Amino acid sequence: MQLSKQLNLNKRQSTLLACIVLSIIVCAVVLTGFLYDEDRIASNLEVRNAAPSFDHFFGTDWLGRDMFSRTIMGLSLSIGVGLVGAIGSASISIILGVIAATMGKVADSIVTWLIDLFLSVPHLVSLILIAFAFGGGFKGIVFGIALTHWPSLARVIRSEVMQVRSLDFVQVSRKMGKSRWWIAKEHIMPHIVPQIIVGILLLFPHAILHEAAVTFLGLGLSPHEPAIGIILSESMRYLSVGMWWLAFFPGICLLIIVRMFDKIGDNLRMLIDPHHAHR
Repeated sequence: MQLSKQLNLNKRQSTLLACIVLSIIVCAVVLTGFLYDEDRIASNLEVRNAAPSFDHFFGTDWLGRDMFSRTIMGLSLSIGVGLVGAIGSASISIILGVIAATMGKVADSIVTWLIDLFLSVPHLVSLILIAFAFGGGFKGIVFGIALTHWPSLARVIRSEVMQVRSLDFVQVSRKMGKSRWWIAKEHIMPHIVPQIIVGILLLFPHAILHEAAVTFLGLGLSPHEPAIGIILSESMRYLSVGMWWLAFFPGICLLIIVRMFDKIGDNLRMLIDPHHAHR
């Protein structure tokens, strides 16, 4: 906020600047994690159990692996899982939301019942069951995220589509003989695309945290992967001997990344909201 005041930016410009800065930070974390190779997290027993220092910013673990490299690689892996899961969940939301709003009362009642059913069950419980049913690992956790995080966005898309359908220009297009496909492509989709983008970004924090939670419980990613959930799970047995850095730095970095995605989503929502866009 102080920077935006110094640059004499209005609320829209400062929000856009915040989105750009946060996006650059997240992209840097992802690219760094993918560019790292396995040698950076190789075991080195000569420096095992080392506290944070200039040589090892986040310290080392009981095998001498650099915790900074493991944390960065784990964050990029979690972001990748969250991206695939969020896109899959958003796809389900779009399909069911459009069906509910355009296919009549029977379809609307069925989709609404499904939304209420999934919202009545805690995400984590259904995610664990679905991930276990699909055999765990990357496939299980992605399917679990995609099949459990769609209801809220589907409800938003359903309401948006129903609102757009009632607008005058849509009614005029129908009277002119335009097909449902043409109306959906030319009128409905351009209005719901911003909601979809914001919805995907807001799904990220939940997807990443739930992936870490399920992996922490041993039902998510493989133990051989440098995932944040695995790092936190492994560190639990060493906290009692004073190796606090094994859990502190990965945990706080995960929360920072989640908060960044949450902030980007909120900022984008503010940018597309006509009540806030030009203030």
